[in-house]
Amino acid sequence: MSMQIPRGTQDLLPGEIEIWQYIEQKSKEICSRYNYKEIRTPIFEHTEVFARGVGETTDIVQKEMYTFTDRGERSLTLRPEGTAGVVRSFVGNKLYGEASQPTKLFYTGPMFRYERPQAGRMRQFVQFGVEALGSADPAIDAEVLALVMSIYYELGLTDIKLVLNSLGDKESREAHRDALINHFKPSIGEFCSDCQNRLEKNPLRILDCKKDREHPLMQTAPSIHDYYTEESAAYFKEVKQHLDQMNLPYVVDPTLVRGLDYYNHTAFEVMAEGEGFGAITTLCGGGRYNGLVQEFGGPETPGIGFAFSIERLIMALKAQGKVPDFGNQLDCFLVTLGDAAKAKSVELLYQLRQAGIRCDKDYLDKKMKAQFKAADRLNVRYTAILGDNELNENRINVKNMETGEQVEVALDTFITYMKEQVEGGK
Repeated sequence: MSMQIPRGTQDLLPGEIEIWQYIEQKSKEICSRYNYKEIRTPIFEHTEVFARGVGETTDIVQKEMYTFTDRGERSLTLRPEGTAGVVRSFVGNKLYGEASQPTKLFYTGPMFRYERPQAGRMRQFVQFGVEALGSADPAIDAEVLALVMSIYYELGLTDIKLVLNSLGDKESREAHRDALINHFKPSIGEFCSDCQNRLEKNPLRILDCKKDREHPLMQTAPSIHDYYTEESAAYFKEVKQHLDQMNLPYVVDPTLVRGLDYYNHTAFEVMAEGEGFGAITTLCGGGRYNGLVQEFGGPETPGIGFAFSIERLIMALKAQGKVPDFGNQLDCFLVTLGDAAKAKSVELLYQLRQAGIRCDKDYLDKKMKAQFKAADRLNVRYTAILGDNELNENRINVKNMETGEQVEVALDTFITYMKEQVEGGK
């Protein structure tokens, strides 16, 4: 019986979890500014949700899903991504019928894919994502792009770039699909088995193959830009115009495709640049998926969204030296000497916490000197010293650990005094 942590998972310990909380809090705060509301969906869904929503020909569905049969003989899958579950919920709860449209949502939580674990790519990982459903306006594409870039910029990242493409509308994609089949078919035997299987089902995904990326036919493959309808070209142009209005820099890459079947029109990635990040530079991916809601039995509803891995974001922050110093985690530590003072500290600790003050005390019966060392290790702002003599005289000593200044405070005003000191120092 193995008691080791499963491969591809990790424990997030105190001292490390703070950066996760910081990212999640900042991301949620920015979403609130853009009027996006949080949604929480189940960690597992019926397998068909992902087979239909992500796409039968994707690596996720074919190779990477954690699927199991429950006691009712139902096939269930741990979610490998967030969009399919959100759209399932959007349709199932008839959010399309609400008066306020578009429906603008964000989510965060663990996802699961059976992949080869490596830096920034785990089998259980955490995504933060956004979905905007109900608008076909190019302005909302630009809004979604601005939102994700705002998250990265406000977290301090600078060496990043927004890479943009358009996959065109249905007519554009069908024409491009036929051109790709004709291009690759005569030499498809030279490609990997995955590419051979994709040729007829979804030839666009051949362009995303990592094994055959250096094949000469990859360099000469037909570009989607040559097959845009007039409407597709105009749509992409307007998205770029909005980005220019906001002075958001971007790079157009005609070879950019997304790994999921539901994308059309706008597709994008945010890439990390600079040294120290590794070979996998994609931080975020997303795009428009105008046909996905219908796949789940809903009305014709356009949508656009993105998702990013918090693990990879943390890698980028560390590589660029942008992880903040979270400073003191405690405002006050109670040091006691004597049984009566020790008993009184339980009451004082409770009162401090009720007043909103982060505090702690010794629970191991340490000597006073060891208690001070514990306070130093915790990097507290104030140390309050209470002995039996001070208790009898209704007083307590408070030491500012930064300045070394120590003052005597009446015990019955201690809580008020500490609240003033802590709030005044924020």
